[in-house]
Amino acid sequence: MGKHEDSWSDDPRDLLRADESVALSTIERDATPGWTGGKKAGKGFSRGRGDLLSELQERLFAEGRAGGDRSLLVVVQGLDTAGKGGVARHVLGMVDPQGVALRSFGAPSPEEQKHHFLWRIKKALPEPGLIGVFDRSHYEDVLVARVDELVTPDVWEKRYDEINAFEADLVESGTTIVKFGLVVSHDEQGERLMKRLDRPDKHWKYSANDIPTRRKWDAYQEAYADVFRRTSTEAAPWYVVPADHKWYSRLAITEILTQTLIEMDPEWPSVDWDPEEERAELAATLSTRALRRSLRDTDRQVEKAVADDRQVREEAAQAREEVAGDSDPVAEAEAEAREAEALATAAAAMVDLRRTRRQKAELLEERETAD
Repeated sequence: MGKHEDSWSDDPRDLLRADESVALSTIERDATPGWTGGKKAGKGFSRGRGDLLSELQERLFAEGRAGGDRSLLVVVQGLDTAGKGGVARHVLGMVDPQGVALRSFGAPSPEEQKHHFLWRIKKALPEPGLIGVFDRSHYEDVLVARVDELVTPDVWEKRYDEINAFEADLVESGTTIVKFGLVVSHDEQGERLMKRLDRPDKHWKYSANDIPTRRKWDAYQEAYADVFRRTSTEAAPWYVVPADHKWYSRLAITEILTQTLIEMDPEWPSVDWDPEEERAELAATLSTRALRRSLRDTDRQVEKAVADDRQVREEAAQAREEVAGDSDPVAEAEAEAREAEALATAAAAMVDLRRTRRQKAELLEERETAD
């Protein structure tokens, strides 16, 4: 399958992932790494991904409700005006809100200060089936605490290893973690702060602490660089996202989350009850007219579900192929496997459809004979 004209030239997970050599001074904050189109195309691509992202999130939610133990934790860090709130609204806003747990972490309360710095974080972790979103996070304790000298260096230094161990345990217990560092340029941040001052409807976003914090720009850049270098792990990677163009940062995060959920591959849960037995009991409570309508609806409803399931699988395979490239044999094999799985699932669902229609027809015939 060839690339679309406006698409990803490379997987943004490869382009944006941080490692021990990351240097923020070399990152162009107004760049759009890997994206071959412009703003309009990027927004359209994000919307197209939204349907797939929403479907995968619903499956994860259903899996959790059925006793699954998996969840997804999304950590979003960045200086003021970097676009953290926009990620929650525009990216996670494309999925069912009941499947999202959003938490924001400011300065610790007096109660929280009495505990280990991870205490309040552990209380806010997403339940199974949920996507947890941290707008700021435990990384404040190696960013603000470091720059503002709230604790001594020997305290915040050891927190990197504590965080790595904490996140590794989370992943081991079933939580997938992705972390996004939104990086804006100094000028762009200044312009965004000025807009908040100029517009009365944005005054609520402005804080008198914004300028004092801005004056510590270099110290924060150094602190963020250390965070990315020392806590981007195989288990819980950091993606450093240029954020001068909000549309790009949202596009990149949407893509990375979609690909992450594709790899998690959540499935609709199986049930421990017999649909035919339940259907017969429910049919006994329906009028003959309602049962007849239900029979007419069967083909449309079930065939749509089968088609939707196949479409999701095909879109997931295509999405993987689009970011992996045509020459990636692993991606091609995975795409073929997902296509085969989609066909098998559709065939099995059609067998169930015929069984359902036959049972309903028999129930209706018994009812009409009795009447």
